[in-house]
Amino acid sequence: MHARLPVISAETRLSFSVNKGQRISRLVGELSGAPAEQARDEIAQHPCYLGFFRCWNEQRYYEAHDVLEHLWLQTESEDANYFKGLIQAAGGFVHLQKQYARPNHPKDGRRMYPAVRLFRLAGKNLLPFAPMRHRLDVSELLALLGAQTNAIMEGHYRANPWSPATAPRLQLLPAGN
Repeated sequence: MHARLPVISAETRLSFSVNKGQRISRLVGELSGAPAEQARDEIAQHPCYLGFFRCWNEQRYYEAHDVLEHLWLQTESEDANYFKGLIQAAGGFVHLQKQYARPNHPKDGRRMYPAVRLFRLAGKNLLPFAPMRHRLDVSELLALLGAQTNAIMEGHYRANPWSPATAPRLQLLPAGN
């Protein structure tokens, strides 16, 4: 006899998404000192944007993805593709990080292919914004994504180029650059 799975109502699904939004808003506040709702006009000063880079540099790629997704979902300008590219880049590093942690795991051991796919998608979305966007050297990030992709392919999808000791960092340039 099989147990029936519970039916999840639309109201319950909505509460899950609201809870995620609240969780992300709290995380953004912890990262930047300002809630996501207190966004500034300049993207480079937006708490979600700054939170993305802080999480990235702390090797918290999944959180970086979540924080910037919070901003991306509200964006109707051309920045939507820029944010999507950054989110995809973080997603690629999530795969590499998980593969590094558990290389022989049935699922995590096969994460090199999706990492390459996300790095390529990120590159396509970020390329129109090179060389610079919102104080980020996009050309430098594109080179990083290309190098990661090449290293994975040269290693026949078995050698992971990422490690905690060599994890890439992303820096925003000072205002005016």
